[in-house]
Amino acid sequence: MNMAAAVTLQRNVVSQTGKHTASVIFLHGSGDTGPGLLRWVCDVFGQNLAFENIRLIYPTASARPYTPMKGAQSHVWFDRHKISQDCPEHLESIDSMCNSLSAIVQDEIRAGIPKHRMIIGGFSMGGAMALHMACRYHQDVAGVFALSSFLNKDSVVYQAVESSAQCPLPELFQCHGAADELVFHSWGEETNALLKKAGLNTYFHSIPNLNHQLCGQELELLRSWILKKLSL
Repeated sequence: MNMAAAVTLQRNVVSQTGKHTASVIFLHGSGDTGPGLLRWVCDVFGQNLAFENIRLIYPTASARPYTPMKGAQSHVWFDRHKISQDCPEHLESIDSMCNSLSAIVQDEIRAGIPKHRMIIGGFSMGGAMALHMACRYHQDVAGVFALSSFLNKDSVVYQAVESSAQCPLPELFQCHGAADELVFHSWGEETNALLKKAGLNTYFHSIPNLNHQLCGQELELLRSWILKKLSL
């Protein structure tokens, strides 16, 4: 783990309606914020994604220069050389953010929630960030989800999964819109196939006619999976 001082991230929380026994960390896509993702989920789903015993945490990435936007400031989890599978990962920024996000995991542990009662996931870039968190640094979480997300072909995540194939690993829930032209559906499929080959237990749901966005069907599938993974 990069031991540079962790940046304290702002976070929005949807509290559980009953006793707090589990937590989900939901990461927004590039250029969005925690409040923005929370509003989007509510708009698409018709209500908050809320649970009786599960707290939902929506962190916000700090603004930083983003290379695909010619260095303009944007709320992104890490930098990219370009939006493509075929380039190296920007590991310095990825590992620095893993350090900051791990502070949220530790806060939940201090609140009495063990890591096997946590799920980390996200939309688009947030899903890729979640895969780095869950597969490299927090392999004992209950699961990881990635919506409209992909990993670079040479991602260190694949290496981490392969080297841990004999140990319990978090299950992956992945959804991707079949009409996604911004982060191609085929990139999501290939990411899933490579993670499965490396030893991860994966699910992949292709949503017809969906572009690079959320939809109610996808969130209902996600809600059911979360309940299955975190049921008491």
